[in-house]
Amino acid sequence: MRILTAIQGYYGERMAENIRRNCPPNWEVNHVTLPTGLPAIVDDADEFLPRELPAADLLISLGEDPAVAQMIPDIVRRSGARAVIAPADNRAWLPFGLARQIKRKLESMGVDMVCPVPFCALTEDDSQNPYIQEFARHFGRPDVDIEFYQDDRHRVGKVIVRREAPCGSTLFVAERLVGAWFREAAEKAGLLHHQFPCMATMVVDREFEDTLMHRAGNMLKQTIQQSIKDAGLDRYSV
Repeated sequence: MRILTAIQGYYGERMAENIRRNCPPNWEVNHVTLPTGLPAIVDDADEFLPRELPAADLLISLGEDPAVAQMIPDIVRRSGARAVIAPADNRAWLPFGLARQIKRKLESMGVDMVCPVPFCALTEDDSQNPYIQEFARHFGRPDVDIEFYQDDRHRVGKVIVRREAPCGSTLFVAERLVGAWFREAAEKAGLLHHQFPCMATMVVDREFEDTLMHRAGNMLKQTIQQSIKDAGLDRYSV
């Protein structure tokens, strides 16, 4: 699969680098860097986009400005992408109304688009598009399995990452959770998630009535708790 990431700063750079470093070997990951200080309304994308872009199956828009989102259809035309992931780790970067407008425009072009809020909420069930599903098998909502020490069934021996958060926080937490007592594992995962640090906004989101950073941390904690439950340890207090 050929992926093109549209980035504008550190947020997108970190996402793109983690995807490139941990993706399957048959994926090709390229990027286009867009300038900061873009106008509120982009009348002519030619002023800001290269004339030619790498060919892509999937575009991932990681701009930190609504103007980047406005150029998604233009990037799709130049890259040939057949699917788009435009996450909202900050609603200011991709307001709900703008996302809806872009999605309608892409639908008229025969291109699928999903907007996970935040990026690590993405799952395979969010789209029937094969490129989005393929990406979501590897990156999106954290999914882990925990193995416990043979001689101490109450302490984490290994955390196997089945699906990584796009930013890389799942692997970061997994490596540092080894040795944790099972009763403390979920809370420790939440603290490690913030230390990474998560780059989702701390502004309270009206849809979820919570901050997106807190939402991201809770999704990681939930997969830790589920793995502990699967191991049968949730029934014990020691």
